[in-house]
Amino acid sequence: MPFAINHIHLKSHDPRRSADWWAQAFNFAILSDDVRATGNRFVVCESENGIRVNISSARDGETLGPGDAGVHVGLEHFGLDSANLEADIERLTALGAELLEGPSGGGPVRICFMKAPDDVRIELIERSAG
Repeated sequence: MPFAINHIHLKSHDPRRSADWWAQAFNFAILSDDVRATGNRFVVCESENGIRVNISSARDGETLGPGDAGVHVGLEHFGLDSANLEADIERLTALGAELLEGPSGGGPVRICFMKAPDDVRIELIERSAG
């Protein structure tokens, strides 16, 4: 059996607000929104290419540590394709994201890094045709 990525899990103080942002910013579909027996709100989203993204709050008795949109050890960011880097930077900034680095690169690939809600670091990747 191949080891396929099952999901990405984000933590948030307000999972529905975060899920709504991802839906607006990247056309994520919100598949479910429940409060679990452990007391946490759990929102299941799906990207346009079928990757599940779960967004949940702290469980009862759990305290969430701070987010970190900077460069760091561990899961540092995840990347999303962009057809037009400048247009997406402008659109996402208007939605409350923050440009952290770039755009940089040239030739066939250009990238930038942005801070999304809950201090999630994302990379936008623009590939030129050809």
